[in-house]
Parts: sequence; C-alpha cells; structure tokens
Amino acid sequence: MSGVLRRVLLWCAGNAWLGARLPKVAFIARAARRFTPGESIDDALGAAVALQVLNMTTVYSTLTEPPADAAAAQTTADGYLELLARIKTSEIDGEISVRPTQLGLALDEDACFARLRTLAAAAAAQGSYLWLDMEGSASVDRTLDLYQRLRASHPRTGICLAACLRRTAKDVERLLPMNPAIRLVKGAHDEPTSAAFRHRREVDANYLGIAVTLLRESRNRPLRIALGTHDVELVGQIATHAGAAGIPKGDFEVHMIYGVRAREQRALARAGYKVGTLIAYGPAWYRWYMVRLAERPANAVLALRHLLP
Repeated sequence: MSGVLRRVLLWCAGNAWLGARLPKVAFIARAARRFTPGESIDDALGAAVALQVLNMTTVYSTLTEPPADAAAAQTTADGYLELLARIKTSEIDGEISVRPTQLGLALDEDACFARLRTLAAAAAAQGSYLWLDMEGSASVDRTLDLYQRLRASHPRTGICLAACLRRTAKDVERLLPMNPAIRLVKGAHDEPTSAAFRHRREVDANYLGIAVTLLRESRNRPLRIALGTHDVELVGQIATHAGAAGIPKGDFEVHMIYGVRAREQRALARAGYKVGTLIAYGPAWYRWYMVRLAERPANAVLALRHLLP
C-alpha cells in the first residue's frame, strides 16, 4: 500500500496542473507548514531559535522554480548570499544546501559553477558550509563533476548522495580521494529499476553498507559524514557498527527535515548525536512538499492529522 501511495504522491509532485492549483487551496498550504515554516528568510531563521537551544544545527534550502534564464538563476544565488549574511548576523549555527539546477545548471554549466564558487567562498568566509543537493539519476554525473571542481578549491563543501541509486557505492569510491563531506539520503525520486533499487529493504541494505564504508574510511582520512534519514532504527544500526569500530556517535551527524520526527530529533540530540535540521522555505514549496510525503508515506498521515482540530 505504501508503494502505491508513494507513486501517487510522486505523480502529484510532477503534475503541472496540480502544481498550479493545489498550492492555492488553504488546507494544503496549512498542511505544508508542518514541514516548511514559511516562504521568507525570517520564517526560516525564526524556526531555528528553538533548535539552537537544543544544541541542534540547521541547514537551509530555498524553494524556487527552475530558472528560465541567467537573470533568474542569479536572483536565486543572490538570495542565498542574503541568507548567509542573515545567518551570520543572527548568530545561528547554520549552513546552506543548494540544488545546482536552481543556479542554472540546465542553462549554462560554467555559469552555474561560478555561482556555486561565489556561494562557497561566502560560506567559508563566515565559517559556514555549502552543500550540493542531488536531484535525480539523470543529473548525477554533472553534479559530481561540479562538486569535484568546487571541492578542489573550496574544502567547506559537501554533496548529497542517494542510497536508492545502484551506482552510489561506486560514486563514493570516486569521491573518497578528495576526503569529501557526504550527506547520505535514501532518495525519493521515481527512478527506473535499471538505475535504482525499488524495494525498501534493498535501499536500507545499500544505505547501511555505504554508511559503514564511510565510517571505516573516516578512521584513516578526514571525512564529514551526515546521515540524512528519518529512519531512527537504521541510525541505531549504523551507530552500533560505529561503536564496534571505536567510532563515537559524535563523529558523524544525523540530518532530518524540519517537522519530521521532531521528537526523535530531540531525543537523538540528548543522546549525544550531532543533529542537523534541514529547513526549506520559499514560494515553490508544492513539489518539494509532495516529494517529502512520498519519501515517507507515513508523513501523509501526519499531515492529515495536522489539519484536524
């Protein structure tokens, strides 16, 4: 049943007709506020206050439509620069996470790289960090190329990799000589069987294997490892492997999305894990919201409960 619901939600995410209409429906917008605090920088940074008190860091991503031209891509880049400046003045322990397509990857790869380089320099200048989000199997190679170019001169950069993709273990091997920062997620895009594992047990097994490989490698090289998952049981399994290898839980991070399993996030922070909350904000929240529901169909039930008195 969850597999059917996941496919339906992903179909809704990619449907332009629904995307133009559902965000205008009041109860849909209210439901989305469970997972995104609003559309402005003020909304995003406001959500961080309570998290900082709990010793939790934050990672921010703006939700914008794919740019139609270079001017739109630059506007998005400028928005991230403003966000970085506001993070600093607000004295928030925060980082940014950017989709390369937001910065014009589909329009001009070199121009996209130049914008990423500007953001990486700005993040490093204030002791922050730039993450590159991974979008789908069709863009993996171009995103990896961008990251390798960027990492060569800007070490305070990381990349997101999806365990659902069959190629990811080899991509990790490709990146290891660079001592990368990797946020490992399960992945929520609707991928063909040739490119991705389709069953949860397969994805979980691949996730565990890649995470253990990264932890073992971290004993010999300076890696930054972030487990981007809401699967607390899987985090526990990985922590057990880490402990057996003499790696304390403070040597890796757990990243979860704002509003998803908030109680578990707090519990992990109290237990000594480094917990980061991913806060997405902006006007183009519909597709992102539907993909989040598809990523963990139980979120759809939570969203419905959120609408009840």
